[in-house]
Amino acid sequence: MKYLDQEQLERVDSAAFRTREPYPWVNPERLLTEAGHRRLRADLPSVDRMDSSFGRDRKHGQTSHDRYVLEWADELDAAQSWKDFVAELRGDAYRAFLGRMIGSDAFELLFHWHYTPRGCSVSPHCDAHHKLGSHIFYFNSDDWKPAWGGETLVLDDGGRLDRRSAPPFEEFDREIAAEALGNQSFLFIRRKNSWHGVRPLQCPEDRMRRVFIVVIHRVSPVDRARRLVGLRPRRA
Repeated sequence: MKYLDQEQLERVDSAAFRTREPYPWVNPERLLTEAGHRRLRADLPSVDRMDSSFGRDRKHGQTSHDRYVLEWADELDAAQSWKDFVAELRGDAYRAFLGRMIGSDAFELLFHWHYTPRGCSVSPHCDAHHKLGSHIFYFNSDDWKPAWGGETLVLDDGGRLDRRSAPPFEEFDREIAAEALGNQSFLFIRRKNSWHGVRPLQCPEDRMRRVFIVVIHRVSPVDRARRLVGLRPRRA
């Protein structure tokens, strides 16, 4: 089974993406095949396999991003569908797609699942410098109502705010909600003003926002050379 839809990847306009305001972002539909999306949803890992990440201090006084987290590792006992999907994400076609969108091939990819329960949120923030961007794949569908929230919000500060601060949602000039139900995803490039977040979820206690995130890490020329000789890129 194929998971990434190559034709849909090729349809995403990289020039429009890189010039979009307030920073580069796109919310494409059906980058996964419909059959692949259904299979991955059916094979999502259970929450009891995940680590709790609640009440953790964040830099700059931002409120905790409370959720359950499972980091991808090749030795992880994951369903074969997820192993095959990650293999596609590591393949030439997806890396070429990201390179075309970002304008660089100097990156490495990390992966993790986030499950977020009722009342939790992602406070407004800009990602750390070592990230080039993120690609969020959404896995809520007929199990989720739009009124419960869960959309990633693109936040426009009009260039006013220091990224090393903790503004509330109400301080932004504009917010744009990504479509987050069904076979949707959200890709953005990290900039000094790439504010984003998720408002507190209003779902029932037995439901959670479920996403799989491709984290696009910056790789320096030195790290690219290390990769060529079989060494892992250094961490800052």
